[in-house]
Amino acid sequence: MTTPYYVGPEQVMKDRADYARKGIARGRSVVVLQISTGILFVAENPSRALHKVSEIYDRIGFAAVGKYNEFELLRVAGVRLADLRGYAYDRRDVAGRALANAYAQTLGSVFTTEQKPYEVEIIVAEVADTSENDQIYRLTYDGSVADEQGFAAMGGSAESISNRLTEGWRSGLSLKEGLSLAVNALAGEGRAISGEMLEVAVLNRERSSRRKFERISGISLDSLLAK
Repeated sequence: MTTPYYVGPEQVMKDRADYARKGIARGRSVVVLQISTGILFVAENPSRALHKVSEIYDRIGFAAVGKYNEFELLRVAGVRLADLRGYAYDRRDVAGRALANAYAQTLGSVFTTEQKPYEVEIIVAEVADTSENDQIYRLTYDGSVADEQGFAAMGGSAESISNRLTEGWRSGLSLKEGLSLAVNALAGEGRAISGEMLEVAVLNRERSSRRKFERISGISLDSLLAK
């Protein structure tokens, strides 16, 4: 009789984490950063149909890297949760922190109980009336949550991108300055990124509509990217 093959729980968790990290590292990166008028999302994404950046609710945005079908499931679930809470209580009761906690529970449950973890990292951002109260939450494949200050980067080159953002970010950046910093951080050394390769959006606190999310593309994006 053969001896059953045994793998300890620590090794199982390590293997799952390595698997998820490798999948995420293959994807193009996303940068989220605070600017004077709100929160800017910049993703390296040439597709015009498959979005990495989306609106969740009035003041809440969503960004993701990794497997599209997996983070799209999370995005849709977040929209439904926010809509349900806003309908049952009040639109002002829909908060980014609660949504981040719900995502953390889902990701943590999948990581510990399912055979394959989600190969995703996501950011939930909420714009407030003042920049001091803006919120940026970064969630990893195992459900860990980080409350980021100023900016966050996800994807294949997140560490080097974060280093470049650290050197250039400051409070009160304009939209044009923030976009320039994000693009330069994504591009790194010796590589150019054009508007056609970018997906850009902003949670604009100065927008008169209660829905603060707006995409920036086409001529508007090109003018902001112009030197």
